[in-house]
Amino acid sequence: MKKRITTVVLLSCFTILSYAQSIVMTSGSIDFIKAQKTIDFSFSYEEMLVGKLTEKEYVDKKVSEYNKKEEGKGDQWKEAWHSDRKERFEPKFLELFDKYMSEVGITAGTEGAQYRIEINTDFTEPGWNVGVMRQNASIDLSCKVKHIETGEQVASIRIRNASANNFWGTDFTSGYRVQETYAKAGRELAKFFIKKAKLRKIKD
Repeated sequence: MKKRITTVVLLSCFTILSYAQSIVMTSGSIDFIKAQKTIDFSFSYEEMLVGKLTEKEYVDKKVSEYNKKEEGKGDQWKEAWHSDRKERFEPKFLELFDKYMSEVGITAGTEGAQYRIEINTDFTEPGWNVGVMRQNASIDLSCKVKHIETGEQVASIRIRNASANNFWGTDFTSGYRVQETYAKAGRELAKFFIKKAKLRKIKD
């Protein structure tokens, strides 16, 4: 029994190490952020893949499966699938981004913003949780940083495998699981900016 538990722990550690989140700046510079107080954001989901399917294939499949179990359930699921973006995912990303960036005097917002970060979700793994077994949700994001007035792109950043899970294992809904991946992505993007641009915390 002890050997079996040890094996499970080692496999879990291997999985975590194999799929660690990464943030890479693929072009440009983030020096612009040193002179900013506000950063604007926009979100899109163009050509997003869900698992091994296109988003349309995935949504159609889930709607059909849920409606077979209970009439109308699939349609309700589809509505939540789309509304969660504005109601849960994007606000959670911005909340965590603000939490860390506010320490260096920068917040997300539109008023006075000179630059916009255009974030597209390229991939979503909704994950699953059946109690004794689970797969974490994860997302891949592409970020284009543009000067709002001129439209010039000054940097491109990729976030891969932003993944998070509830410590107590009670994240049984896909909306909650995916919400936490956006929170993780917002937090890590803020930490990336702080580290790479060598931003200093505001003194109390």
